[in-house]
Amino acid sequence: MADAVVIGAGPNGLVAANVLADAGWDVVVLEAQPEPGGAVRSDRGVHPDYVSDVCSAFYPLGVASPAMRALGLERHGLRWRHAPAVLAHPLPDGRCAVLERDRDKTAAGLDAFAQGDGEAWLRLCRLWDELGDPLLHALLTPFPPVRGALPLAAAARRAGGLRVLRTLLSPARTFGEHEFTGPGGPVMLAGGALHTDMAPETAGGALFGWLLAMIGQRYGWPVAEGGAGELTAALVRRLESRGGRVRCGTPVASVVVRGGRALGVRTASGEPVRATRAVLADVAAPLLYGGLVGWQDLPGALRADMDRFDWDHATFKVDWALSGPIPWASPGAARAGTVHLSPGMDAMSDYSAQLATGRVPAEPFAILGQLTTADPSRSPAGTESAWAYTHVPQRVRADAGPDGITGTWDERERAAMAARLEDVLERLAPGFRSLIADRRITAPPAFREHDANLRNGALNGGTAMLHQQLVFRPVPGLGRAETPVAGLYLASASAHPGGGVHGACGANAARAALAHASPAGRLLTPALGALGRLLAP
Repeated sequence: MADAVVIGAGPNGLVAANVLADAGWDVVVLEAQPEPGGAVRSDRGVHPDYVSDVCSAFYPLGVASPAMRALGLERHGLRWRHAPAVLAHPLPDGRCAVLERDRDKTAAGLDAFAQGDGEAWLRLCRLWDELGDPLLHALLTPFPPVRGALPLAAAARRAGGLRVLRTLLSPARTFGEHEFTGPGGPVMLAGGALHTDMAPETAGGALFGWLLAMIGQRYGWPVAEGGAGELTAALVRRLESRGGRVRCGTPVASVVVRGGRALGVRTASGEPVRATRAVLADVAAPLLYGGLVGWQDLPGALRADMDRFDWDHATFKVDWALSGPIPWASPGAARAGTVHLSPGMDAMSDYSAQLATGRVPAEPFAILGQLTTADPSRSPAGTESAWAYTHVPQRVRADAGPDGITGTWDERERAAMAARLEDVLERLAPGFRSLIADRRITAPPAFREHDANLRNGALNGGTAMLHQQLVFRPVPGLGRAETPVAGLYLASASAHPGGGVHGACGANAARAALAHASPAGRLLTPALGALGRLLAP
């Protein structure tokens, strides 16, 4: 028996458990896998001398998020490491857009593409100076952001009001064309938007591209020294120091519901685990609703809403153990921890269109990580631990490339897609293939072996498109952690504010549980439920 049971020891589940433990609650976290972390894990599975990150690797939101920063994980062994440059986007003609921690250096690099683009970049930086902190607070706290709304509205008014809002809600392509003359700034921002699966033509892409770039310039895109698993280890150590427990190898089969209230869980082995105050689920919404909680305990409208739940794109990833640094034709790319791989804006649009029509892209846009460049402990001196991932459709209808990939992801299809990624690299870094000492291919179905929430490598817990954000995440309603079952809270990336290792989904769920356990919260809960039903009858 515990005050709270948290299902899942991913970053959101562990942040939620820490927040509850800080409030004096007795917390137990139940994790299906033999080790904690979910998508935040590392291993030596590619080569015994190389540390590779199994899924996620670079953590701009981890250092920027108020929820993560409040935990003080550095006091529990976490050490952030930064590459000399944050992000690079090399182009086929040898030029390279580079995001530096120093805004003036970033601006100088963009001026090399087109005179005046540096000043355009500095204007965007000044917009961040005005809006950045209140915007982050509003985005990463429960929706609606009651406390953060007034500071954000005041900052937005000072920055330009509705004109600024219109600009940030524009597609990344439109934003780039309005702000810059050369290609450097636009591809850097559109690449950032594609981190959230937003095509260059998707409304709102400008906001996400600008936000990630500005966070990188202020906080960096760091890695955890020694591997992504060290971030998880710090979260676990902190939790255990406050009396919390993590039980691995303990999959949960169901949430026990009686009289409309969550009373605990039952494990796959049949063990009941009682929760006297709350159950928090770091579980993708489609696995919770109709899965761990039966439809008989949920409103009928929710089933229809979940039928319309949209996953984000599937993921294909390759990890490499390289015998030397990547031989980039553009020197700027060698300094960056993260590198975007695409010939340009039109290629990113073609890639997005092929994804949208169910075709495996012929020229994949890929995100590459140079782990040893950021953290020298990842591999022997003079070598590189690297990875790259790209997206493919959740359901493959055809192959836009020449290999006839069908989505069975057998050995032939895995090898063909890996070769397609390596072809992109070879064009930008001639001689890359000669450095491959070993590699590991992770095709879409294999991601669920690491984390059941990652359906085919859907990394964001559901699409980040505007129709499934804010009050629409994961279904129309208040966009909060509360669920139709009293005492049950959604703490995964399927909840607002969505994907990314920021811990906000877990922190929001924990704070909701704490609030509802108070006398005032018990009065507020029926009102919130009524408002949610009014918005989504």
